[in-house]
Amino acid sequence: MAVLTNELEILPLRDLFNIPLRVPSYQRPYKWSARSTNLLFIDTYEAFQNDLEEYRLGSVILQKDQSNTYNIVDGQQRLTTLSILLYCLGDTDQSLLQEEYSELSTNAILTNHSVLSRKTNELNPDEQTRFKNYLLEKCTTVQIVTDKEQEAFQFFDSQNSRGKALAPHDLLKSYHLREMTAEDESQKVNVISRWEAVNQEDLSNLFKNYLYPLTQWYKGKHGLGYSSSKIDAFKGIDATHVYNYALYHKASNLFIEQFNKNGHHELLASNSLNQFQLTQPLVAGKRFFDYILHYGQLLEQIQKLIKSYAEHKNQMPRKGTGDTYIMQLFECSLLFFADRFGIESLNKSVLDYFYTWSYSLRLVMNAVYQETTNKYAKGKHERLNEGFDIFTIISEMNTPAELDLYVLEQPIVNSNNKENYQAVYDKLYHLNGWC
Repeated sequence: MAVLTNELEILPLRDLFNIPLRVPSYQRPYKWSARSTNLLFIDTYEAFQNDLEEYRLGSVILQKDQSNTYNIVDGQQRLTTLSILLYCLGDTDQSLLQEEYSELSTNAILTNHSVLSRKTNELNPDEQTRFKNYLLEKCTTVQIVTDKEQEAFQFFDSQNSRGKALAPHDLLKSYHLREMTAEDESQKVNVISRWEAVNQEDLSNLFKNYLYPLTQWYKGKHGLGYSSSKIDAFKGIDATHVYNYALYHKASNLFIEQFNKNGHHELLASNSLNQFQLTQPLVAGKRFFDYILHYGQLLEQIQKLIKSYAEHKNQMPRKGTGDTYIMQLFECSLLFFADRFGIESLNKSVLDYFYTWSYSLRLVMNAVYQETTNKYAKGKHERLNEGFDIFTIISEMNTPAELDLYVLEQPIVNSNNKENYQAVYDKLYHLNGWC
């Protein structure tokens, strides 16, 4: 790791803000919450009141480019908020606030400016000046500088794996940005703009409740507990590897991309060919972002399909968390099937089959937990369809019609569950001709 040791130092904010800092255009938008902003003010103001000799604000990771500009890789949110605070205290020459920001960032800056203006206006002029000087002279950061963008991102990864809890998808974003060695900044900007346009809670949900479980279940593995320690499942194939398996998958991706780009799919009277499969590794770099956005869109399609499939809301109840887990299991089964055979394969017969498979578990269990659905998905639930590892079976099927070869068990339903889930019971027994 080529950290510039001569620039590895603890700096007061005054010195840090005197170097030419820049927010790279591929960085995430500024979106610190009003709560986080308020906490930063409280913490620094208390340090000022207590006259602490030094108040450490953490570290910043910078990448020094050929023009001696320092690109902020980690610390942008904090530094922008501190710039807003200093602006409110009368230090209006804040270079970070002169950067070009997206509309999302601008709205957050204005909101936090309002928050900090109210706070600083409560101070008398002398206290404002003394607090400003304390921030500039006594508040410090650890400056970490590299001269290569890849290494800055790598250091960002290692810092966050040991330090504060960063969302797994943020760590993956950093990792795959680092892998985009062949792309210029405009391509990175395009990728990150599309990534950041997605609701970040939706991204977290997509990984935790759909992609990670599915990539494990079909292998017969445990699908719960997705966290930063398990992101290797989505790091994919290193683009520099020349092993047989790596070359095969890279060549497959390149072929499909060129096929679609040249319009050859029109010769087949088809849509663009899909290059992703949950049972196949992805190629690290820009394709990771396409992969995630693809599955986010596919999940949305399936959720819309489910809404039109339900004849009555009580057939897919939402009374508690157990019902949510059953719905997610239903969605996972359809997502995995559509991933293998296409969204058009989800006809009524297939929907009925996976509804039966999913909601039979609801009738059998008085209480459904995540571990309940995890065991069931692996075919290891002793009370229903034991030995029927449906995701492994789908991964080995050659045609959608093969689904008809697998007969589901009729659940043994107690009277209490029948009463609580009467609409589910009636639909299942009608669909399958059960007595």
